[in-house]
Amino acid sequence: MMLYKGSGVALVTPFDDGGINFKALDQLIEWHINEGTDALIVGGTTGEASTLTLDERSQLFTHTVQKVNKRIPVVAGTGSNSTATSIKYSQQAQACGVDGLLIVTPYYNKCTQKGLIAHYRAIAESVDLPIILYNVPSRTSVNMIPETVKVLSEIQNIVGIKEASADITQIVELFSLVDDSFAVYSGNDDHVFPLLALGAQGVISTVANIIPKMMHDLTSEYFSGNYEASKRIQYQINPLVKAVFTEVNPIPVKAGVNLLGFAAGPVRLPLTPAEPKTTETLIANLNALGVKI
Repeated sequence: MMLYKGSGVALVTPFDDGGINFKALDQLIEWHINEGTDALIVGGTTGEASTLTLDERSQLFTHTVQKVNKRIPVVAGTGSNSTATSIKYSQQAQACGVDGLLIVTPYYNKCTQKGLIAHYRAIAESVDLPIILYNVPSRTSVNMIPETVKVLSEIQNIVGIKEASADITQIVELFSLVDDSFAVYSGNDDHVFPLLALGAQGVISTVANIIPKMMHDLTSEYFSGNYEASKRIQYQINPLVKAVFTEVNPIPVKAGVNLLGFAAGPVRLPLTPAEPKTTETLIANLNALGVKI
């Protein structure tokens, strides 16, 4: 029940004064499909999910599903630090017609590993969609250990994990424990090639918002057996990856999308616009990759 193989973009949410800018969203969706993006992940961290209202979530998911029209999978971010709220978000996303869910570990409350299992089990039982777990302890202060992932992977509709711990020892252990049918996606754009070498099925990427074809090619070259080409792309994009995280995500990457000419609009408070130095660094790194601003 793997949702996709390759490069999934953690898509920014375009805003204007009236809310979501659906015209800009349509342009981004078409661009990503044409550039080879393998899946769209909407309403996640990069999509500023924490500032979306319930109505905006419904509008975002429904509109994206209708625009994509089954050309590539649409995955909705439905995580929360409240199990009941995450169930509500997940059932809402299912009603909107998405293909799968990305659910981050509960943040701030810092539950135990036992709590993580109970949390995800309750959500999985509430929907009929494939679920990708999301482990990003740098944001949540909760680390989902490999043994916990192993238990959760045995639940029928929990089909994968976005692994963003950046702990290579932990990641190697994870691969040793889960079945090959369980999809591991890199959650760190500078670690895609190493995780592919361990058996990952792809990436859920931030930087793919501005270089979608390169991220698609990084994964497709690897899966085609062109390992040197894949590794070379990883080396090429890493300076841009570093630039995209000079301020908290999604501040720099949304600035990058605007630089490309898409009307992504501002980030919502409490996030603030990118600093001039961040923008200068983005332009320099994009130019170095042949993307002229």
